[in-house]
Amino acid sequence: MNKQTDDPAVVLIVDDEKSLRLMVKTIMEDRGWRVLEAENGLQGLEVLSRHRVDAVLADMRMPHMDGLEFLSRLKDDPGHPPVIMLTAYGSVNSAVEAMKLGAFDYLTKPADNEEVIALLNRAAEYGTYLEAARESTPAQETPGEGREMIGESPDMKEVLDIIARVGPSEAAVLIQGESGTGKELVAEALHAASPRAKSQLIKVNCAALPENLLESELFGYTRGAFTGANKDKPGRFQLAEKGTIFLDEIGEMSPPLQAKLLRALQEHEVEPLGGTRPQKVDVRVLAATNRDLEELITKKEFREDLYYRLNVIEIRLPPLRERIEDIPPLTAHLLGKLARKNKKKPPRLSPQFLEALKGYSWPGNIRELENVLERGLVMTASDTLEPRDLPEKIRQKPEGQKKSDSLEEAEKSALLQALELNDYHREKTAAYLGISRRTLQYKLRKYGLTRR
Repeated sequence: MNKQTDDPAVVLIVDDEKSLRLMVKTIMEDRGWRVLEAENGLQGLEVLSRHRVDAVLADMRMPHMDGLEFLSRLKDDPGHPPVIMLTAYGSVNSAVEAMKLGAFDYLTKPADNEEVIALLNRAAEYGTYLEAARESTPAQETPGEGREMIGESPDMKEVLDIIARVGPSEAAVLIQGESGTGKELVAEALHAASPRAKSQLIKVNCAALPENLLESELFGYTRGAFTGANKDKPGRFQLAEKGTIFLDEIGEMSPPLQAKLLRALQEHEVEPLGGTRPQKVDVRVLAATNRDLEELITKKEFREDLYYRLNVIEIRLPPLRERIEDIPPLTAHLLGKLARKNKKKPPRLSPQFLEALKGYSWPGNIRELENVLERGLVMTASDTLEPRDLPEKIRQKPEGQKKSDSLEEAEKSALLQALELNDYHREKTAAYLGISRRTLQYKLRKYGLTRR
């Protein structure tokens, strides 16, 4: 059963102790959750067959069917909700066995109320990620490219919205972001959304060629222009006629070549090396950089007039560390692609594996994530990726965790303020924050703000 956006989160408590079920029911209903109950594993399985559940809290020892058997019966169902095991004995062996059977985590009785709340919130969040990965349909593909843009975070939704609005136009677009954030994918999506999609998207990496070769690649040359030029050769601008040219790493272009590019943009014409007559060109220009062009302008390393020609519309891609909610769907998508490439079955992901991915800072962004996932996929001997399949630097607690925690506190505080300003009306709050209602629902649950 698919979950609707406005539905409350649902927890199933499987325990033969009525007092414990009542305690959990009270604290979770007070936080906006719906609570279902079962006295043993058999009843728990029956409840799960009839209801959508976001998380399960199950006792280790119960009559008729204990927690471990209950968990083992769920293991073969890839769509089962995350299960947190409860034990009164603090048995390390039973806890380890539960984790091997796929438990999300475990708690020792008597459990602290705040610990129960925090763990159920995390489990429900993890279940939402898994459900999204199972049910998501591929994002719109760029014609001829077969590559997809994945993103549910507010920042990425804003990027996708700009692409949808700007793509059909003729406006020049400057795409800014760190290396590995997907600037080339944005260019492909802009081209695919434009009336020029039937013509070519020509890509030029301005950092890959020395100045003299880059000029001839961009504008072409005529026969005899230099030694070895025994015939006319069109440049990338001519090849992109009626289409789009994408100038990647534009910040690496030399000032003299910047002047020639500016003229091409202003006059809509290029002059091949050795030529005597300019040639008219009809192209749309997209550019990208991982450098701060305004700082380069201050240093006289980039032309201000060219900057404003290129930056009619600006798209800033957030680094992966600022969109950690996109890591699970990105991981699911990338692993599917990598599994096909390596002719392997896509592995399952343990909760601890995803938590480790979310806790890392990803200096190499999506490109680094893809490399790490391919390494894990190829090297693992199991059908489930665990933290041990990650490089040590990712398994370790990141130094910036305290900073991340403070950012989360700031976000929680901002959410509370927005809710109060809008009288706790969720649609108004989402509009005020500039995010979708679905994203707001996710954040409210993340911070335990589902009730006023």
